[in-house]
Amino acid sequence: MTLELHDKQVLVTGGSGYIGAHVVRMLQAQGNQVRILDLTKPEHVNASDAQFMTGDIRDPATMKQAVEGCQVVLHLAANPNLWARNPDDFETVNHQGTRRVLEAAANEGVERTVYVSTESILTPRKHTEVISESVQTTLSDMIGPYCRSKWLAEQAAFQAADAGQPVVIVRPSVPVGPGDHHGGPLTRMMRDFKEGRVKGWMPGQLNLVDVRDVAEGTLLAAQRGEIGQAYLLVNENWTIREFMQYLAELFDRKPPRARIPYSVALSFAYFEEAMCRMSKKGRIPMATVTGVKLTRRCFHFDGQRSREALGISSMRCCRQAVREMHDGLST
Repeated sequence: MTLELHDKQVLVTGGSGYIGAHVVRMLQAQGNQVRILDLTKPEHVNASDAQFMTGDIRDPATMKQAVEGCQVVLHLAANPNLWARNPDDFETVNHQGTRRVLEAAANEGVERTVYVSTESILTPRKHTEVISESVQTTLSDMIGPYCRSKWLAEQAAFQAADAGQPVVIVRPSVPVGPGDHHGGPLTRMMRDFKEGRVKGWMPGQLNLVDVRDVAEGTLLAAQRGEIGQAYLLVNENWTIREFMQYLAELFDRKPPRARIPYSVALSFAYFEEAMCRMSKKGRIPMATVTGVKLTRRCFHFDGQRSREALGISSMRCCRQAVREMHDGLST
């Protein structure tokens, strides 16, 4: 059933984040009233943009208040990093927090809930073929606490839909483009590259998609998505080396020539994580164990069926989107 997304009261959890901020702007352009729920209100969120509510998705009372009067819930709030000082945070925030959001939405009787998942949970062991909407994974396929938490959260969304709750799922790949004010994993890597800290490259793949296409796809899923279905919001397949070469062009640096052996990268990641846990300055590791292990998985995606189902006729060029990220780092 198609949902008319106009003049609605919409809750966006994580609405001040990278994808969430674009979602909020697009919702407002369509004439909706937006309520943002996030842990803190960052400087880039203007008071006039939307109703802002400070709170934690893990708290049932907060969620009850946040969804009150809303017809639509778009759930983006999560810890998007591949590392946390306390690994249990992934379970409590990404998985259990999602359950609290779903429960609150069900109790309020909202017309549609969209859960924003991730492509990093769609890579089965020893899978070498292009990944499409038909891919199936299990908890044993998951690498590290981040992926496990997101896989369990997605299962909670499927279970809610099976129970009759109007839930739709979207699975974006790596977003690129302007507005990453919090400095996510890709932005941090680009900053490291700019400052000359990236000395080599690893074999591996990644799929890039413009953050604005993710935001638009999320809204289309709310409007046109079939209950209980998951849609791939993916676009361009790159190798890690191709991405490094493009960054070299943008930053006018020589591309890293050294191919880093997997064992060396993994050892470095374990060391980095240990040092960051001991640090009192809140430092984030340059390389993570989960990130290194994911380079051995297939990240070659085809989301044609999802684009057709949602009515997405075209997507933005990711090279231009990465250039916009570069421009933001250079100012």
